[in-house]
Amino acid sequence: MVEEARFENLPQGKRPQGDGWFIVNARETAWFRNEKFGAFCAFEGDMRFRDFGINLHVLQPGKPACHYHSESEQEGFLVLAGECLVVIEGQERKLRAWDYVHCPKDTRHVFVGAGDGPCMVLMVGSRDPETKLHYPVDELAQKHDASSPVDTQNPAESYAGQPRSQPMARPADGLDALFDR
Repeated sequence: MVEEARFENLPQGKRPQGDGWFIVNARETAWFRNEKFGAFCAFEGDMRFRDFGINLHVLQPGKPACHYHSESEQEGFLVLAGECLVVIEGQERKLRAWDYVHCPKDTRHVFVGAGDGPCMVLMVGSRDPETKLHYPVDELAQKHDASSPVDTQNPAESYAGQPRSQPMARPADGLDALFDR
């Protein structure tokens, strides 16, 4: 029988402890903010999920979620609220609520907030300890301040000099309105 995980209550929200099953409301889980890359919740706690990663990411207009990149694992993205752009394989597409983006392994992509307010995206990806990342320098992504400054497979090199994510007390900056929809 699989045991239920305990939760640690932190100022930024609840974090599961251990490898057990759990249920948590996204409003109550730990949230983090990055001044450049938006806000996101971490459903994981002291142990990362073994087979997949999942989070909610909230983007403000004109702000990227990360640097343009590809992974050697598949990923999926569902826009839950608001509008954003996806820069994908050298193309730019506008997305709105309920649009889904499937990225087979090695698909280059990045999401950028658009529209008049915040955008919430559910992000899910396969996870493997052997996952390989690639951060290419990309002209279209550069237009959105979303390109790595150097072509690299090292995340630390791509994000050198970028702001670090900080815990946030609870969703704010228009995030409450997204939860109420």
